[in-house]
Amino acid sequence: MSPDVDLTVPKPGHHVLRDHLLALDCKLFEFTAARHWPGAERTLPRLSHSANHGLLWFATGAVMAASRTPRARRAAARGLASLSLASLTINTLGKRSVRRPRPLLDPVPLVRQLKRQPITTSFPSGHSASAAAFATGVALESPAWGAVVAPVACLVALSRVYTGAHYPSDVLAGAALGVGAAYAVRGMVPTRAQLTPPARPRAEVPALPEGEGLVMVANTGSATSDRVRTLLDVLPLAEVVECEPEQVRTELEKAAAHARVLGVCGGDGTVNAAAEVALRHGLPLAVLPGGTLNHFAYDLGVEDVRDLTRALVRGHAVRVDAGRFRCAERQGVFLNTCSLGVYPELVRERDRWSHRIGSWPAGVLAALRVLRADGHPLEARLGSDARPLWLLFAGNGTYHRMGLDPGRRVDLADGVLDVRVVHGGRRPATRLLAAALAGPLTRSPAHAAVQVSRLRLTGVAPGTLLAYDGEVTEVRGEVTLEKLPEALTVYRPLPDD
Repeated sequence: MSPDVDLTVPKPGHHVLRDHLLALDCKLFEFTAARHWPGAERTLPRLSHSANHGLLWFATGAVMAASRTPRARRAAARGLASLSLASLTINTLGKRSVRRPRPLLDPVPLVRQLKRQPITTSFPSGHSASAAAFATGVALESPAWGAVVAPVACLVALSRVYTGAHYPSDVLAGAALGVGAAYAVRGMVPTRAQLTPPARPRAEVPALPEGEGLVMVANTGSATSDRVRTLLDVLPLAEVVECEPEQVRTELEKAAAHARVLGVCGGDGTVNAAAEVALRHGLPLAVLPGGTLNHFAYDLGVEDVRDLTRALVRGHAVRVDAGRFRCAERQGVFLNTCSLGVYPELVRERDRWSHRIGSWPAGVLAALRVLRADGHPLEARLGSDARPLWLLFAGNGTYHRMGLDPGRRVDLADGVLDVRVVHGGRRPATRLLAAALAGPLTRSPAHAAVQVSRLRLTGVAPGTLLAYDGEVTEVRGEVTLEKLPEALTVYRPLPDD
């Protein structure tokens, strides 16, 4: 029996109820201490110890992130953020608000007791809060991963009573606080499911229950073999063409000649090429993300083979906007972004080094080299404004972002170009940093943001670089950026799937 519970002195009102609850709490503790579950006496104390300082959950998060699926990485990040908030709340408010002594260990067999007993107060259970916060955060982003993590989290919570570290009410209160922390994080940072693009405007497309009529062109440079094999397991009548990066456009044209649905597996550059072919041939597009960056597919709501096959089997698709750039020599489409100035230089520098040191190190090196250089701002006239520019960014649809990070879109058919400009000055790094800190909707001498359906640049110097969906080309003279509203039909799972 807990030393702070006295049942011999009756007290009026809520004091009597409190004492009855405390007595029940003690009885449940003693009942648990008397149980002998096979294997639990060795397993649960070790599991409880592994969760000290959240180590078990940080290790679990690392394993999830190593799976290399975006949903798993987001789930791990959300779980750890929820755990951090729960731990902060427990240590700053929870433990200091109720100073409840730890249970007496007399009923607990010695083999179960922790080797090092906790010295903090008993209420609420920090281990239970962390376990519930991590499991709930993971489940809110990925129910499948949540189903894997939840049983472990429940065992950790149970272990705190089984080892004599906490009363059952401590565990319940901690778990409730952990769940609340996970939902608080979701309130601050919505899950991907909450930000799913609206399922409109819907398009009439053929349902392909076995994949007949689908021709999927896969870029082998994106290491997509496992994805297309999984696709064929579900859609055995689909045709898959695997090719090297330099053959992608040729194979897309061949596929479009006889396909009912043009499919593509690769990164944003490969998807851009497929979209151009699909627009020209009037075909619906099926996108399977398979590159380092898959912004269009993820913003569309297609993250893996399961998402795409569900849409193909049920015949669910939407119409989305495309962007187009035009100048005297050439034109092209973009599904994500189009930019001039510093960013195309960064892309070109990154591509120069990526095959030697890898994509991410090459990106860091390119940023350092480009931003450190004095360089010269882009000389162009934007409307009536002839000021030099360090960066002009145009997104195909409104990007919800912080600073220079493009973020993501929640509507792929909103009819606007999301334009952001960083004006020229002495050095690009200072100006770009100022724009990042200012945010996407502020206007300043260094930075401006507008939403338009069409943009015209004149006086663009010959040899000026333009980047679109990760590709780079040269433009000059007059450059026009415009929207093609609802021009492309793409398969995607709908909310009622």
